[in-house]
Amino acid sequence: MKTYLPLLFLLACISTRAAAQQTPLPEWDKLSAQQRETLIAPLRDRWNAAPERRQRIYEHARDWQAMTPQQRQQARTGLNRFENMPPQQQREARALFARMRGMDKAQREQLRTQWQGMNAEQRRQWTEANPPPREVPRPAR
Repeated sequence: MKTYLPLLFLLACISTRAAAQQTPLPEWDKLSAQQRETLIAPLRDRWNAAPERRQRIYEHARDWQAMTPQQRQQARTGLNRFENMPPQQQREARALFARMRGMDKAQREQLRTQWQGMNAEQRRQWTEANPPPREVPRPAR
């Protein structure tokens, strides 16, 4: 029985933690100060670490609040897809996004059609000729 005691203790700890994780969290106003701190700390760290990016962080938060739930889901899906791309494909996506930002709908469609007709080497050359803005490393999630 003594050899099973540590195993039983471990199983009890795991099941207690799993049960605690399944308990739904309350609304914001009912969170404890420690829970709120856990949620806010990463944002505060990013805010304090990069004063030059504060305006952009603020604008992103404001834009996010203005989005519909469907738009938020599309944004999450796009970010997930981007994060799973190989580095070269991420550079291409950044370059295309930066270039398309200043275009009207017809110009974007023309570039999209042109891009789809390019092979890998042509895309690499286009990306070199139209480099994305300086890449800012993202904080670890």
